[in-house]
Amino acid sequence: MKTQPLLLSTSPFLKDATSTPFIMWQVVFTLVPVVLAATYYFGISALLVTGACVAGAILTEWVFTQRTIRDGSAMITGILLALTLPPGIPLWMAFVGGVASIGLGKLIFGGIGYNVFNPALVGRAFLQAAFPVSLTTWSPQGNFSGFWEVRGANFALPFMTSTGIDATTAATPLAMMKWGNQPTGMMELFLGNTAGSLGETCAVVILMGGLYLAVRNLFNWRIPVSIFATVFILASVLHLLNPEAFPPAIFHLLSGGLVLGAVFMATDMVTSPVTPLGCWIFGIGIGILVIVIREFGGLPEGVMYSILLMNAATPIINRLTQPRIYGAVKETQ
Repeated sequence: MKTQPLLLSTSPFLKDATSTPFIMWQVVFTLVPVVLAATYYFGISALLVTGACVAGAILTEWVFTQRTIRDGSAMITGILLALTLPPGIPLWMAFVGGVASIGLGKLIFGGIGYNVFNPALVGRAFLQAAFPVSLTTWSPQGNFSGFWEVRGANFALPFMTSTGIDATTAATPLAMMKWGNQPTGMMELFLGNTAGSLGETCAVVILMGGLYLAVRNLFNWRIPVSIFATVFILASVLHLLNPEAFPPAIFHLLSGGLVLGAVFMATDMVTSPVTPLGCWIFGIGIGILVIVIREFGGLPEGVMYSILLMNAATPIINRLTQPRIYGAVKETQ
């Protein structure tokens, strides 16, 4: 009688069918409605900027790893980067941002799963430092002839400041509130009918995508909940203390990139804590930093820097919030 060989392996023995490519492409699908909402408000420029960012990200990862098409991670990075940019940014800058996102935000750390910071926000920070004027020039909505009208200087040549187009600019709701104490209607903020980045359009679409991902257990719901709760509480306290100087909490929640950042960027599985308590701490830290930067700092927006700073704190948060091993006894002095 022939005996079967004894197979020895390590745990886990029960494996989940959910894979990294599956998660990545699910996120891509939830981002498509956000891009479509941006296209509705900003026309062809939204698609051009998104295409340039995605092209830069995919090309860079393909050159070094040739795995982009399969796992979808570079696609997500490119789309998220585009959603943080103004619609009128030159396309060559958007492309360079995609290259920086993958090169400086992911590959330099060893590739997918090893990056410390959110790659899309690294690309955004690079562009903010390199081209601050273009990154803070916002196009208004509703003042153009149609879908095919480009916003700003999309077709500007590299390192050239103008294309001959007399672009119209506008201030974002956060800038108008910070520098002019001028509020924006809540419905306009909720529907995204304001000047700003591509991802500041239609908060309801972003929240619906986040709800889908949370129901499918594709990100940790504690992170966005703790961010929103912290911002709401701190903003409410400040508003109660001085209503004329500080806007209401709902303004902070719906303005700027808070909804996009909380739902799609702070929840990045690689750069966020893995423990439940760590996720609460991570989200609370982001919420505190957002309010501090917006209300007491020199910038009207603070979501990008808040997430990047808490990304840096993630390793120590993971270390300090590890649960006690079952059966282990805490050592006493």
